[in-house]
Amino acid sequence: MSNEHKQEAQDIINCKIITVSDSRTIDTDYSGQLMKEMLLKYDHNVTAYELVSDEKAEIIQAFHSGCNDHKVDVILLNGGTGLAKRDVTIESIQPLLDKEMIGFGEIFRIISYLEDIGSAAILSRAIAGVSSNTAIFCTPGSIGAVKLAMVKLILPELRHVVREIRKDLYTF
Repeated sequence: MSNEHKQEAQDIINCKIITVSDSRTIDTDYSGQLMKEMLLKYDHNVTAYELVSDEKAEIIQAFHSGCNDHKVDVILLNGGTGLAKRDVTIESIQPLLDKEMIGFGEIFRIISYLEDIGSAAILSRAIAGVSSNTAIFCTPGSIGAVKLAMVKLILPELRHVVREIRKDLYTF
């Protein structure tokens, strides 16, 4: 069934990347650049890219900008997911989700634990979900976390996720 759904999914997905950081610039945003490179490698479009500071208002504004753009199928956020007081990506985004994909965060932490960082995986607050018929993925901002999320979870299922979100939109 899953393979059947993947075959029915649209080929090219339009994505917006949002990097949340107080310290990175466009030139030093290696995680956002990695997301972009990987999406392009899989023949997806990056229709927008934004770097915002760890401020709820900025994160929410960038998020709504993507959800309100009917050309954007997916918003990928990286950074601001830690435990520090300034890390507010999850607090900003989670209340805006119509549905949460609980499995994304769970599996991300399991893979992180087994393959990458061991018990420090308990600090990860990666989440995913749907808002306004747009798929949302929030990952930690490290290169390793972005690569793990993109390779193991996001890219293999991106078309399938978008198909599932959109399948009931056009039925009469």
